[in-house]
Formats: sequence, C-alpha cells, structure tokens
Amino acid sequence: MTAGRNSAVGEQASATPGKAAKGVKGAGGAAVSAGKGAGGAGGAAGSGGKRAAAKKTGAAKPVKKAVAAGPAKKAAAAKPAKSATKAAAVKPAKSATKAAAAKSVRPVTKAAAGPAKKAAPAKPAKSGTRAAASTSAERVEKSAAAKSAKPAKKSAAEPESRTALVRRARRINRELAEVYPYAHPELDFENPFQLLVATVLSAQTTDLRVNQTTPALFAKYPTPEDLAAANPEDVEELIRPTGFFRAKTKSIMGLASALRDEFGGEVPGRLEDLVKLPGVGRKTAFVVMGNAFGRPGITVDTHFGRLARRWKWTQETDPDKVEKAVGELFPKSDWTMLSHRVIFHGRRICHARKPACGACPIAPLCPAYGEGETDPEKAKKLLKYEKGGFPGQRLKPPQSYLDAGGIPAPPLGATAPPATGE
Repeated sequence: MTAGRNSAVGEQASATPGKAAKGVKGAGGAAVSAGKGAGGAGGAAGSGGKRAAAKKTGAAKPVKKAVAAGPAKKAAAAKPAKSATKAAAVKPAKSATKAAAAKSVRPVTKAAAGPAKKAAPAKPAKSGTRAAASTSAERVEKSAAAKSAKPAKKSAAEPESRTALVRRARRINRELAEVYPYAHPELDFENPFQLLVATVLSAQTTDLRVNQTTPALFAKYPTPEDLAAANPEDVEELIRPTGFFRAKTKSIMGLASALRDEFGGEVPGRLEDLVKLPGVGRKTAFVVMGNAFGRPGITVDTHFGRLARRWKWTQETDPDKVEKAVGELFPKSDWTMLSHRVIFHGRRICHARKPACGACPIAPLCPAYGEGETDPEKAKKLLKYEKGGFPGQRLKPPQSYLDAGGIPAPPLGATAPPATGE
C-alpha cells in the first residue's frame, strides 16, 4: 500500500518543472541517502528500525531548508518517492525491508501530504467511474430500445390487417347505403329476357345508350323465339347506336336461339347455365341472377373494379379475381346491393379521372383521398346525375329514385343536359 502511494506521489511530482527540481538538489540528496539507509537496513529488523529512526531526523532537516521554496517541497517529495519505490521493488520478499522503507518514507509522505490526500480519492473514483460507465451503458441501452420501438408508432405505414380491411370495407358499404338508398340496376327491363339482352348490349357503351335503344328492339322482338327468327340486318340496324352492332347482333340472336332450343324459351337462373349462353360471362350472369331472380352476385364492371382497387380492397385487375377477393370481405346477402352502390358512387362522385374528393361522403375511409379535387365548392361541380341535378340513365327509373330527386333519362334523339361521360 505504501509503495503504491509513493508511486502515485512520484507520478504527480514528475510533472513538476525541471527548474524546481534543480533548486532542491541538496534536499534530494538527503532523501536519497535516506533511501539507501532503508535499503541497508535489510540485514536486521531491529537495527533497521533504529537506523530508520536516525535517518528520519536526518531527512527532516533538508526539508526545513526547502521551506522557503514552495515548489521545492513537491520536488523533494518526488525523488524520495521514486527511490523508495525502487527500494521496495528490489527486495519485496523481506518484511524488514518493507518496514524500513515504510518508516523512511514517512517524512516524505508528510511533506507530500497535500498531493497524497488529493490522489487518495482516486481509488474510489474507479468504482465511481464504473458506476458512471454502467449508468451511461444503461442509458445507451434504453435509448437503443427506444429507437427500436419507434417504428411501432408508425402504424400508418404498416400494411392494413385483414380484420381492419374487412371492417373498413363494410363500413364503406354502410355509408354508401345511406347515400344511395335508391341504388338499382341502371338498365330498363321488364323481365329476365330483356335484362339479359340489355346487359349483353351494355358492353363498351353506357347504360343510357342501351336504354334509349332497347325500347324499339323489344317492341319488335318481345320473346326469345321472335329474336331468334329475326333478320340479322334488321337487328343490326336497331342496335347500331350501342356500337359493335354486328358482334352484338350475333350474340343476342345466338342466346335467343339457345333459350328457345335448350331452355324452353326461359332464362335459366343458375350461373352454370347462364355462362353457356353466347355473349354471357360471369358479370352478365350475376346481373341477371341478382336482379331478375334475387340470387346474390357481385357485378364487376369498369367502375366496380376501379373503386375496389382505389379503396385497397384488392389489387387484382382480372374481373373474376376481383369478384372473389371482394366477395370474401362481405356476407353473401350483401353482394347484389353492394354492386349497385359501388357502381352508383363510381358514376356520380368517384370518377376515374377527376374524383370529387371534396364532396365524397366516405372520404375519411378512403386511402386514395386527395387524388381528386378536395375543395368542396369545386368538387360539387364535378358531381353527375341526380347528385349534380342532371337526368339519370334510365328512361323508366324506380319510384324510389324519383322520390330522391332523380330525373328520368330522355328518349333517343331528345336533347338533354350532359349528365354523363362515363
């Protein structure tokens, strides 16, 4: 312990300027002789004690002489400390040498008491440093844990869970039910046959154009048997306004013949039978099943598929895959009316190019909000049909539509304000 303290004192004293060390040369010599006396005392412990006591008095005198020079004390204390350390290190095995070195160093320790006391607290400082280091390490760990926990707060960037998607989708359906309580198929029909033919004709054109065309067609060919026996050129001329009239003539005359020959002139109510008819796919089949027979079905037209992707219900583009994905989000009993509501919304507010976001009743639920006009006043100018005060697509709409302020569509050839574009 004494050797350790002396080495600490020696290290502090070594920093003293060289000039101060030269000024205390005499005192340093006395201290060195004291160190030698301590080394010589290794022969006998008793005599070593006496010599150490004698050297103590001898070593004290040079220290008194060095009182005049303040820095000299520190320098004087420094040299004996080094020599004492060396002496203690030379023969560490002998207890007498340790005792003599300890006694001989005592005067030096007193002289260097000031620096020694200051250096003594250095040992506890290590534990304090360790504590501080451990505390800082804990802080680093906590901060690292906090940083790793930050991404959890950014839940908006994480993918929507399946449960959340189902809840949001069904809430959108409920909101649309309040906005469009009068939603209905926008094709005029009086029986399943008329609805089937009108749906086939609606491909690549608007429901309005079909509704303006079918009255003359059904007036001339009211049954499947009549249409199957018609002159193709006459049929083409009647349905020309719908576009692709040659291909459509072939389809509707073909399905009329199949109904006459295979189903007794009646439209079947099963999906597997309907899709076998010429020009009839799943979309057309579900329109007929849901609206003519009351059997649930999802109608994936252009508007339905577009909004399903815009609302993140699915990313599929194939109509059959869209139908399957959306059908899993809703109970089967909702499928038919869901189709009407989504199509109504797509035609009136949520347009493909310029959606009226500022006038949309489901804006808080829409992940694509902001793609269109968000200013309420400007958005109102984008509304169509009854929402914008314009005529609808049906010449003979249901009474609920008229009660809600809907306006019937004009017949073919009549002028009317532009209300559509999709």
